[in-house]
Amino acid sequence: MTNTLHRFGKPEDLKDDYIVFTLARPGVNDIGSVAKAREFLKIALKYHPVNFTGESLNGPVFRPEKSLNLFRLYVRGRKEIVSPEMVMDEMEPPGRALIVFDNKPALEEFLKEIKELDAGLSVNVSSLVDDFKEIALRTGILPHSINYSLGFRGNLYRLPDQQVLALTTMCGHGLIANSFAKKMIDGVKEKRLTPEKAARYMAKFCVCGAFNTSRAERLLHEARIPKSKV
Repeated sequence: MTNTLHRFGKPEDLKDDYIVFTLARPGVNDIGSVAKAREFLKIALKYHPVNFTGESLNGPVFRPEKSLNLFRLYVRGRKEIVSPEMVMDEMEPPGRALIVFDNKPALEEFLKEIKELDAGLSVNVSSLVDDFKEIALRTGILPHSINYSLGFRGNLYRLPDQQVLALTTMCGHGLIANSFAKKMIDGVKEKRLTPEKAARYMAKFCVCGAFNTSRAERLLHEARIPKSKV
């Protein structure tokens, strides 16, 4: 089971959202797992993931900045992203890694290589089930199991609006506040922020690296267009 299952949106709205992560279990298959996870990430870079992380205390490629002061903020400018190489160098045992793609062909080609690598680690794909079934048939991958998200239950009138939920549920740990997502949407609508910049600001709060910046940019762009024109 994974918290990356609970992305809010209709099936047609999740066609650019694919998460893949690899895990090692201490005492079972963790010998050499960090090196194997690094190889997993190196292969992923060929297919241009939109988010990227390895097990460490520092987080994914999008991360908050330490010692941010007025000089760094207004003169040098913000450092929105660190290099994938830095993320791989910082990796620690037991060797977990996660990547996010925004298109199905990239996911398929990546999984072909991972199947050939046969590193002995658990690999989990979070996506629309039908999309993965198509890929599995073409690549010869036999899923161990399939988990489904059963959606939202309870008093749904207490939930934020759909635009906010589509953004905040891309952080499975719930670290992107609803009010912050609403602020980013308003900033884009008022042309104080670009969709790209707003998406990167939100990604910094998702410490597991599962936030899809590409999908967020699209959602933010759509949010500033009247519904009759979307």
